Amino acid sequence: DFGLEVLIGIARFWKQRVNWSGEKQQYVMLGVTGPNEYENNVNNNWYTNLLATWCMKYATEAAGIVKNQQPEKYSSLLKSLNFDDQEFADWADIIEKMYYPEDKNLGIFLQQDGYLDKEQTLVKDLPASERPINQKWSWDRILRSPFIKQADVLQGLYFFEEDYDLETIRRNFDFYEPRTVHESSLSPCVHSILAAKLNDEARAYEFYLRTARLDLDDYNNDTEDGLHITSMAGTWMSVVEGFAGMRVRDGKLQFNPFLPTQWKSFSFTIGFRGATLKINITENGITIKNNNDVDLEIGIRNQVYKLAGNEE
Repeated sequence: DFGLEVLIGIARFWKQRVNWSGEKQQYVMLGVTGPNEYENNVNNNWYTNLLATWCMKYATEAAGIVKNQQPEKYSSLLKSLNFDDQEFADWADIIEKMYYPEDKNLGIFLQQDGYLDKEQTLVKDLPASERPINQKWSWDRILRSPFIKQADVLQGLYFFEEDYDLETIRRNFDFYEPRTVHESSLSPCVHSILAAKLNDEARAYEFYLRTARLDLDDYNNDTEDGLHITSMAGTWMSVVEGFAGMRVRDGKLQFNPFLPTQWKSFSFTIGFRGATLKINITENGITIKNNNDVDLEIGIRNQVYKLAGNEE
């Protein structure tokens, strides 16, 4: 119901947004703003380049599904969109030849082409009197600084964690987090979830507290303007995706939980594929109660268990 039209429109947008670099012999994307709002009009933001090619891949896959399942509707749709197979070929060429900035010596993906040209000051060296920088510094000074408002490269690694090994994620986390001021309510939860994935339970809990208490403690000196529903959602994400390690893989729920040392237990309820599940995590492990007549397979620490309807 119009989903494929939307995907094709998005892929077409990205196709016209990139250009071929004769110097690099790759496709590049110039003049963008990535997730980090403390950089504007930069070239080759790693996250943006990654998302652009992902969108083209997804649109191609979705078109293939519709073609196989509803060939007549597929033909009619492509005709109405003035679409031909050459566009698939163009997308495939961009997917294959997209440029992704990286620094091989540091073993990290570069936030954008010029990031390492900045003076590499760390957040720990910022005087408290100058925080938050968006209320204390000129915009020009912020743009020239290395400071990151919210997860950028790490946002991409959060979305596509299955594509990268733990050491790659760890190197990027250890490089970018010390440069991140977390002056966005979007930031701490992503760092909490990645820290949990890296088995850094102390930092996972630290970032959980940051997102949970953002407005209670007025971290960014802006609670008077209203509450941040993003940090409220981020609190839930930190607990469920971080501490409980919940993921959906191959159509199955998976959990890789740990219990913060500051807690005795935690629990939450989720709906999944027609089932309502109550998850409880204690010092003794994890229990899952299936409150519906739906049989499921659930992964816990890389082992698959069958959970019948109305059983625990």
